[in-house]
Amino acid sequence: MQANGSISEMGYVALQTRMFSESVRNATDIYGLFAVDSTDKKVYLSATDTHHEIIYTKSDQDAVDHIGLVAPNVDELDAIREKVRRGGWRILAEQPIETHIESGFAFVGPEGFTWHVYLGMEKWDQRPGGFGPDRYGHINLLTHDTVGMKNFLVDTFDFRVSERVGTDVAFFLRCNVDHHGIAIFKKEKGPGVLHHHAWQTQSIVDLGRLGDRLRKDGRKLLWGPVRHGAGHNIAAYAVEPCGAVIELYTDLEFIYDRERAVFEWAEADPFWVNQWDGQVPGDIFNYGIPPVDRS
Repeated sequence: MQANGSISEMGYVALQTRMFSESVRNATDIYGLFAVDSTDKKVYLSATDTHHEIIYTKSDQDAVDHIGLVAPNVDELDAIREKVRRGGWRILAEQPIETHIESGFAFVGPEGFTWHVYLGMEKWDQRPGGFGPDRYGHINLLTHDTVGMKNFLVDTFDFRVSERVGTDVAFFLRCNVDHHGIAIFKKEKGPGVLHHHAWQTQSIVDLGRLGDRLRKDGRKLLWGPVRHGAGHNIAAYAVEPCGAVIELYTDLEFIYDRERAVFEWAEADPFWVNQWDGQVPGDIFNYGIPPVDRS
């Protein structure tokens, strides 16, 4: 069977942060991730048995270094690489740019985001127990050209659109049965940003306990718990030290029909974002961090 150039799962997200120690403490003490490997300037953390699902690197800026995506086999990886070349995107590295990965490559895509597409990652049987999410789940990008970014994800990685809001307000895209691995929202001003990275947990009880830990730390939730219309998940959000948002969620919709039609929401319908009362905090989209400038 000919390869389509498809990814099979969201891999990880790599962030640069000026608040290195604070970012790592937030990830471990508040969110329950565990450090798998570290140097003086970089920490690899995970919630499950892969070597890393998020990386924090000490920096003089708060920025998205790159986004990791997993290809299921060599043929799919090579097909994606060929589509990247045909698309004229600048290849940053022909080999993996992180350790504990078999093979892969990295390139700079639309609005300056760097994508690291790779095969395999070392498995670590190190779950320590205690609190924490089950796994890394998805990201949300705020971009100027949502249609262009959607087309890029579909054409390059074979994402499928699960839901759309208006003609270009938001798109939710999946690469497996999860309702979305990447969501894209329209941003009118300023550079495109990674708004949040999201982690799956077992129940709404875990969202309440997150609120308790934040309060004990002298902080609070940014929003939630809330039931989204798009994706149906119950979610809670908080701001992390680098300025991005972390979402903890449960009860996300699974889509087993690869060819399911796109569900469309009217732009004026507030229940796509909040099923319970249609309200959204006025400042929630003021947060987020831009991609590293590799121009």
